Amino acid sequence: MNEVTVVVPGPITTRTGGSIYDRRIVEGLTARGWGVTLVELDSIPHPLSPPLDTAGPRFSELRDGATVLIDGLAFGTMPEFVEREAWRLRFVPIVHMPLSTTPGLIRGESAWLSNLERRALKHARHVVITGQRTRTQVRLLTGWVGDGRIARIPPGTDRPVPPNPSVARASSNTVRLLCVANLTPGKGHDMLLRALSVARTRDWTLACAGSETRDPDYAACVKSLADELGLASRVTWHGELDEAELREAHRNADLFVLATRGETYGMAVADAIAAGLPVVSTRTGEIGSVVADGGLLVEPTDTDAFAAVLEQTIADPRLRERLREGARQAAARLPTWDAAVDAMAGVLTRVSGGE
Repeated sequence: MNEVTVVVPGPITTRTGGSIYDRRIVEGLTARGWGVTLVELDSIPHPLSPPLDTAGPRFSELRDGATVLIDGLAFGTMPEFVEREAWRLRFVPIVHMPLSTTPGLIRGESAWLSNLERRALKHARHVVITGQRTRTQVRLLTGWVGDGRIARIPPGTDRPVPPNPSVARASSNTVRLLCVANLTPGKGHDMLLRALSVARTRDWTLACAGSETRDPDYAACVKSLADELGLASRVTWHGELDEAELREAHRNADLFVLATRGETYGMAVADAIAAGLPVVSTRTGEIGSVVADGGLLVEPTDTDAFAAVLEQTIADPRLRERLREGARQAAARLPTWDAAVDAMAGVLTRVSGGE
């Protein structure tokens, strides 16, 4: 039986893009008959504060010769453990995004994290990346020439996804907006609210789904901003939703909106496209290729352009219908979780065989 140890930072049930990716890979490998040993380290609230006191014994417990699929947030922040254990463990890190690109870092912190991740990656047998733009950065960190040891395995989406119930919308002219993102500065809720204040004369409501505890200060500021802009009565803060609740939220929405300042891939946008929702977002990560003709995109941080595009889309039902049809076509081209798991199994099989 094929076996792999999967190491993740914090509970794998955490509702973040990286944790969702890790969990779906674990579930898929298990369903394919792999023996999966899951190791959940203490949570890593920030790359500069890994759980060094408790992580060491967890690494030491892993059996000699084990293939270790490890989330990059854990792998890159603790090179001392990787250096100590690499002689007996086969590390395969999943680099969702280079640590040096973590939002909010100052210059010295970025350089420090880049050095830590470089030290760790020298001991990787293979590296899995989820977004194309990460490839060049991993090459620079590892010094590897070519892509023989770098595998891009993007997040998947589920099939089939039921179409949006257009009949349910016929009785109301209100445009129901949905934003799925944890309330953190990088996701741009402040930019979204300012854009919506420009469209205050339009008939819309906004549902926001995402954790409010990852950055409580920012979450409080965003809610305060909604009050200041006179939008509070039109915005609902749902907090974290589980998968069934998210599917329902997609079914009840007319338009997906995300003013993100930076993504590696754009899982929330891909899920919206898979649900047949038109999208207004920013041109970052792989959102452009994911959305294709299913949405309108602007450059990150361009609040004026975002506001103009958002108001146009809210005001024009024919535009939304055209984008909705584009979303349906784009959805058919999205990778599936089955394909992602198959690709991961291939990488792990090669590494376990000694590559």
